[in-house]
Amino acid sequence: MEEKLYFYYTNDLHSNFKQWPKVAGFMKEAKTERQAYGNDYWLVDIGDHMDRVHPISEAFMGKANIQLMNDLNYDIATFGNNEGITLSHDDLFHLYDDAAFDVVCTNLYSMDHHHPAWLNRKVHITSSSGLKIGVIGLTAPFNDYYHLLDWHVSSVFDELDKYVEMLKPHTDIIILLSHLGINEDQAIARKYTDIDVIIGGHTHHLLRSGEMVNNTLITAAGKHCSFVGEVIITWDHDTKRLVKKEAYAADITNHPKDLVTEQRINVLQEEADKRLGYTIVHTEHPIEVKWFQYTKIMQELTNTLKEFTQADIAMLNSGLLLDQLPAGDITYRDVHRICPHPINPVTVDLSGSEIMEVIRASFTKEFTELELKGFGFRGKVLGRMVFSGIDVETAFHSNGEEYVKHVHLPDGLEIVPDKVYKLATADTFTFGRLLPEIARSNTKHYFLPDFLRDLLADTLRKKFLSCD
Repeated sequence: MEEKLYFYYTNDLHSNFKQWPKVAGFMKEAKTERQAYGNDYWLVDIGDHMDRVHPISEAFMGKANIQLMNDLNYDIATFGNNEGITLSHDDLFHLYDDAAFDVVCTNLYSMDHHHPAWLNRKVHITSSSGLKIGVIGLTAPFNDYYHLLDWHVSSVFDELDKYVEMLKPHTDIIILLSHLGINEDQAIARKYTDIDVIIGGHTHHLLRSGEMVNNTLITAAGKHCSFVGEVIITWDHDTKRLVKKEAYAADITNHPKDLVTEQRINVLQEEADKRLGYTIVHTEHPIEVKWFQYTKIMQELTNTLKEFTQADIAMLNSGLLLDQLPAGDITYRDVHRICPHPINPVTVDLSGSEIMEVIRASFTKEFTELELKGFGFRGKVLGRMVFSGIDVETAFHSNGEEYVKHVHLPDGLEIVPDKVYKLATADTFTFGRLLPEIARSNTKHYFLPDFLRDLLADTLRKKFLSCD
């Protein structure tokens, strides 16, 4: 006799709550169908369900996300970097206190050895026929961040060595919920043939019909829940083994919304607006924001960053601020609206010559007009770079492109090429190839759990009580 088991999953919603009513509609229909046929099924989430870019997640520090998952009767979830490193230690410690589902993360440890009650290293589930399924979860090891929040994420392979061997004698099926990314998932599948299915996320890869690597089925459903994933595994009770593994990602772009869920989100939004509606400062005039021109607000924010980090030099790109601020009462809701990015301040040690390269690169058209997606940036374009602690004089080539003529320190002296300076900026630039000198620096210090919008709120309080 053959038995089919069904797993429906989401990954990397990033608080895209406009899509969540469609997710709810799909999940409710799937559950109704499975119940009609008498199939066993489970709902799972692979992390980054929360993103503080959205005011609901900001106002409730992720707990509204947990409520929405409870409403759909999720069974198991792991978490990603957006839950793990954009919340304070205390907020993550209590994030899942009210979860009606199991939370599994095999490689997260509190550095004070006091772990949350909800944290499971592994989860055992049993089908109605008695099949034993072991579930483990892994999250990406961003320890430069986690350690500053008093968490440690241990080696993926050390944990797998331990827990796969632990599960093998006591389970029929092993499933990994992986917020690690496609490359890591493939490497795991090549090494651990006892893992039957890897349901993935983090790198926002979409595998419409899964991918077999050795004996392991890998799957993932992209980002923002434009797709919902389904895994179907078939067990033969006569031969006592898995005989088929299937994975599908369903496009739910045009799926009907669940109106109960939509109303729930509307209520949460109203409450979020109230929670974030407290006044930061009152101004007599609007505060201008421009992506490609000098503005007072960006200069003062960059000055605040330099002072806050005690750096020699600070720099921020003007595209961090998305909109103007009106005259009158400016609330924290306004601050979040114009600076929604989950971006932290960072300092890096660079030589004078490296800083000059960074400055030159930041004035190129390719940099200022780059429509960046990812690395914490939630804006449109990077925009013009603003500096504190140095004076940058520019001019224009005949083709209209801007270039750097001179860079001076406040005392009029030039930057010394082989001297090491502490540069403060947005942590966005420590990733990828945007500014290679910053990404390659061996000395980085991240400031957590502070976001740049926290510095923006301080700047408004101190510098914009009245706008002349």
